[in-house]
Amino acid sequence: MLALMLLFMWVGYLVGGQRGMIMAFVLAAGMNFFAYWFSDKMVLRMYRAREVSESDHPRLFRIVKRVAIQAMIPIPRVYIVPTKAPNAFATGRNVEHAAVATTEGLLELLNDDELEGVIGHEIAHIMNKDMLIGTIAATFAGAVGILGSMARWGAMFGGYGGRDNNRSGGGIGLLVAAIVAPLAAMLIQMAISRQREFKADRIGSKVSGKPLALASALKKIHKAPIRLNLDDRPATAHLMIANPLSGKGLTNLFSTHPPVEKRIELLEKMVYEQAYNPY
Repeated sequence: MLALMLLFMWVGYLVGGQRGMIMAFVLAAGMNFFAYWFSDKMVLRMYRAREVSESDHPRLFRIVKRVAIQAMIPIPRVYIVPTKAPNAFATGRNVEHAAVATTEGLLELLNDDELEGVIGHEIAHIMNKDMLIGTIAATFAGAVGILGSMARWGAMFGGYGGRDNNRSGGGIGLLVAAIVAPLAAMLIQMAISRQREFKADRIGSKVSGKPLALASALKKIHKAPIRLNLDDRPATAHLMIANPLSGKGLTNLFSTHPPVEKRIELLEKMVYEQAYNPY
């Protein structure tokens, strides 16, 4: 959060000098407050997720309720995202205000055990408070993208900061900011997300008791022919259980998620260790 705020202030200074930096600080502080209270609603609205009750979708609600009881947390609100691309995410500022969302495609693709493994993973994110950090990071990263666009326009017109901005390098500084700001936001998201996914896999599997079912679900999601299009909302990529933009080589280097193969390997190793060392 501090790194993102400093990034905001730096771009604000390049765009508008000292006044721009002060305005960026005020904006960042306001976003801190807004993101804490409302970012979960923004993410759910972004994906057009609809809340469902037990009578609306008994299968999904029953599984979420069972895993939440096993984890000894309040039952989160349950949402369905209207897309055939298989994926899921959790959001909310704490366990009392948490939500779990799955796509229609995920519900069609997975059997009950696999779905329970996925829900266990998302419940683990709630237990670890990852969804608060991730959701706020998503809000900030999206805003950093807007600042990057402002910096590009500022570079085109020579900057907006007058003499203050001339000392910062003028248009060259703005051009650098336009490139560096979105990249820095992405790197911060990656730092937040990657290790949290491994931890959520491990804890979620212990809660659900189905590590191999989660491994099977990850295989199915990874091989699914339909992908959730994140091109127009990359800021929320790290919230998903599987990043559709993940790949191998250079693409994987900039992924917000660890390689699926590595996650499956660790889940299978977890089963082996439990079998030979149950205590």
